Amino acid sequence: MLFNSVHFLLFFPIVVGLYFLVPAQRRWLILLLSSFYFYMVWRPVFVLLILLTVSIDYGVARLLVQTDDQRKRKRYLAASITANMSILAYFKYTNFALDSVRDLASALDYPLSVPVLDVVLPIGISFHTFQSVGYAIDVYRGLIKPELRFPRFTLFVMFFPQLVAGPIERAPHLLTQLQKPTWFDYDNVAAGTKRIIWGMFKKVVIADRLATYVNIVYNDPARFDSPALVLATYFFAFQIYTDFSAYSDIAVGAARVLGFDLMENFRRPYLAKSVDEFWRRWHISLSTWFRDYLYIPLGGNRSGPRRKAFNVFLVFVISGLWHGANWTYVIWGTLHGAFVVLASVFARQLAWLRLPAMVHRVWTFHLALVAWVFFRANTVSDALTIVRRGVTEFPLWLASLPSVRDVYDLVVLPTSISQNEMVLSFAAVGVLLISDWLQEQGRVARYAAQRPWLQRVWYNALVFGCLLLGVFGKEQFIYFQF
Repeated sequence: MLFNSVHFLLFFPIVVGLYFLVPAQRRWLILLLSSFYFYMVWRPVFVLLILLTVSIDYGVARLLVQTDDQRKRKRYLAASITANMSILAYFKYTNFALDSVRDLASALDYPLSVPVLDVVLPIGISFHTFQSVGYAIDVYRGLIKPELRFPRFTLFVMFFPQLVAGPIERAPHLLTQLQKPTWFDYDNVAAGTKRIIWGMFKKVVIADRLATYVNIVYNDPARFDSPALVLATYFFAFQIYTDFSAYSDIAVGAARVLGFDLMENFRRPYLAKSVDEFWRRWHISLSTWFRDYLYIPLGGNRSGPRRKAFNVFLVFVISGLWHGANWTYVIWGTLHGAFVVLASVFARQLAWLRLPAMVHRVWTFHLALVAWVFFRANTVSDALTIVRRGVTEFPLWLASLPSVRDVYDLVVLPTSISQNEMVLSFAAVGVLLISDWLQEQGRVARYAAQRPWLQRVWYNALVFGCLLLGVFGKEQFIYFQF
């Protein structure tokens, strides 16, 4: 089920009403049944896969606390990780591996028959797998006691607001909340509804509008000149930010209405002053998951700078592979790993320059922008073409001082997108940037707190903006594919 659908707009109020109407001790059951329905609307059979993951980690967690033998406990945990990652690897990477073998054999001119398998990727498999594995590790570390009720643990993994695209929650945070009922609270409902409205605006007014231009250009980059390629790349940077953060906003808001607190997943990442800071602001639940369950077990920064650099780089490469079964994602993760490691190596020189904060922000944004090319491009060849033409041809075009007519002919006309749509696209990005900047300065909360009427005007404007300017029914959330 998509958040940006009429189906969800009908589904969610019904769930909220039932949840608060039934007796407190049965409210978890409403959430569990709702979560099953939410996922099964897409493809019912794959709910069995989630139940398999849940069963593995539920059983392993019970075994972990039944023995003090560390060798046995390590074997139980290893069995959980191996089983879960094997399931994830089969569904997500089988075709990628076969295609890579096929391409390598073709490049070496070696005749090799490689089968083609029809493996369908279950929606959100990376998210619920990591959440379930994280629970088993937390039980192993003694951070939480195992949940004895299988249905309750199933709800933790399948909690519908964040089931498909996160945030990737931790058991000590979410499971403990699900173990007791929540109560109707007007402030929670109001705050959660506002968060949902803002997320919906970002999705249907900003992200899906930008997606129209991005898809046209990136699906056939050879047809477009460098100005269109560069604009599409900028648009994609804001598309993926608003698309993914919109899902997190709606998830956090929906959970808040029901009385639950989910972790923040985004904190204005394009205002970061370094790539390292960017990852403390972008997809926070994933970056902290990799930090706690991979980077630290690898040794973190405890074994000297060289080992730290290796650990950082390896985590980013794996993060790229987590995002998708394509070499473009691996390169994207590799680039971010290289950026972070190089920044660490040259930290003293960068500090000596004493550049203004805005310069660091602009530089960091454009490093992320280059990496986004590989994230969005359909093939590595397309990505390299876009980067090459953007770096070599676009500056020369700018230096020629193009007229407004030249810009229109190269950027807008080939896409058949109307001038009004392009103006709305730029205006939408402007609204996002102003909003993020004001929030970063802390001015919005202080100013709005003193003027409740301004909040009502703002959120009413967002609702009307969604109704009048929203692009509905065309785009699912980007991170559903991961």
